[in-house]
Amino acid sequence: MPLKNPTEVPKIPKARKKKAEAALVAIPEKKPDRLEYYCDALFIYDEFEKKQYAAFRIYTKAEFTTFDYDLSVNTLEKDDEHYFVLMGLIAKPNRVAYVQPAKKDIRFENLNGEFKINVVKQDGCINSAIYQFNYYTREIKLISTTQPEKKNNRFFCEFDIAKNDFSFDKLKN
Repeated sequence: MPLKNPTEVPKIPKARKKKAEAALVAIPEKKPDRLEYYCDALFIYDEFEKKQYAAFRIYTKAEFTTFDYDLSVNTLEKDDEHYFVLMGLIAKPNRVAYVQPAKKDIRFENLNGEFKINVVKQDGCINSAIYQFNYYTREIKLISTTQPEKKNNRFFCEFDIAKNDFSFDKLKN
């Protein structure tokens, strides 16, 4: 087809849409353990919505200087377990660049009790942690961290509690 006077519109292939469920069953390549992500549990008070949330903040170990990135994370819930599937990075418009990691806050209302959190990479690696939330006393405990039995599974995410980032309603303190 000549480029100067095209007679028909060329077909542009559609991008393949990634599916979060595919990452759960994928078998990762054999690679050494390397810390790439952090997952912190915290309480966040949203001033605009006037609501208290229990949240998980997932962020990269790498810090970016040129662009401001958000993590794209799909959440799934299966058998009383929460899966956070890391889908990639999303560039945000930012006029002033500064050094910071890519991050994403995943919020839940009224979490109370024990919850198993699984962070899953696109290649199929899974790291897990069990947290205990007490919404009424405003406490979070990290009970355990594990790597589920899976062929070539490896360590890539460190779990913690971000007590310094807790925020609560000023009237209820």
